[in-house]
Amino acid sequence: MFLGNVIGTVTPGTIYEGLEGVPLLLIQPLDKHQKPSGSPLVAADATRMAGPGELIYYEGGREAALALDVWFVPVDHTIIGIVDGVHFLDSEEA
Repeated sequence: MFLGNVIGTVTPGTIYEGLEGVPLLLIQPLDKHQKPSGSPLVAADATRMAGPGELIYYEGGREAALALDVWFVPVDHTIIGIVDGVHFLDSEEA
């Protein structure tokens, strides 16, 4: 699983069968220190509750397609949940 921040919404022109009602959000991948890591990407929102400014965790690849109610829809990334906070147990691990 990966950490990210929702930075916007996406309005598709055409909706693939199985993705009806699933929000598509623009997310910025983050490293473990919550700093931007890589380019923004589009993710389906399995929670249907995430919004701009929220810290989320997401999955990519095959697991992303399995996370939605209709399996194996054509998505590369899916938001799995909303993060309340990040805490390191040992400062050396950070």
